[in-house]
Amino acid sequence: MTVLDTEAAVASAAPDDRRRRRPMTGSLLVGGFIVMVVFGLALLSFVWTPHDPTLVNPSARLEKPSLEYWFGTDKFGRDVFSQILMGSRTTLFVGFVAVGVAAVVGVPLGIVAGMAPGWLGELLMRGNDLLLAFPALLLAIMFAAVYGASTLVAMVAIGIASIPHYARLIRGGTLQVMKAEYVVAARAAGRGPFSIGLRHVLPNVSSLVIVQASVGFAIAVLAEAALSFLGFGTPPPTPSWGRMLQESQEMLSVAPRLAVFPGLAIAVVVLGFNLLGDGLRDRFDPKLEDHR
Repeated sequence: MTVLDTEAAVASAAPDDRRRRRPMTGSLLVGGFIVMVVFGLALLSFVWTPHDPTLVNPSARLEKPSLEYWFGTDKFGRDVFSQILMGSRTTLFVGFVAVGVAAVVGVPLGIVAGMAPGWLGELLMRGNDLLLAFPALLLAIMFAAVYGASTLVAMVAIGIASIPHYARLIRGGTLQVMKAEYVVAARAAGRGPFSIGLRHVLPNVSSLVIVQASVGFAIAVLAEAALSFLGFGTPPPTPSWGRMLQESQEMLSVAPRLAVFPGLAIAVVVLGFNLLGDGLRDRFDPKLEDHR
């Protein structure tokens, strides 16, 4: 087989992504709609909020929902709707940082572990497994104790703790891709590991990354809410849904709505990203094709 014949074999053997993609499901549509609404609210908060979400107004404390205060006010007189609106910024920041850290490190690590010789791949994965010994929240608390409580510190810790999940998932996908005919043909054509990884492995595991990122986004939102509730996440006066829940505890018998609104916001966002992840999995995962 000549080099030209081998190159043609590589092109013909490469999978067609269009064949793997199936019609959009209800989960994908609903999840995508919720995520777009959250993005829209976050962008809106940069240019408009009904009131200053950090403004303390004792004369307006514990106001009930009205035309002036759509979700009412908290015990400090701050507008709850404005805090929810600006808190969506924190939610997106949390997701982007945590998912970005995990993907930037975990995806290359998984590809290298999948393409490396057996002993080296196993060694990399055993080192990767050591990170699983540190729960994400514990690692975030440790980082907060050393560097101080902040959204960035908490989410970097959450991202680091999520690296093993990306690495293991991508390594599994890489091992499957490396057995494909087009990779064998690429090796016969003399392509190096870097070229194969960039041109063949990465495009074919990208759907796994997208699905994992959407699910990881939901996990990051929950983690930030939990850390802020415990006092290790977003510090005041920056609005945070988790800290809003913490501040509403002592007012549950007087104004339960103070816990309902941020709780619903967290639940809806997590639901949206989980539905989006399920929909993307249904659309891209070739293993599901036999069940349809």
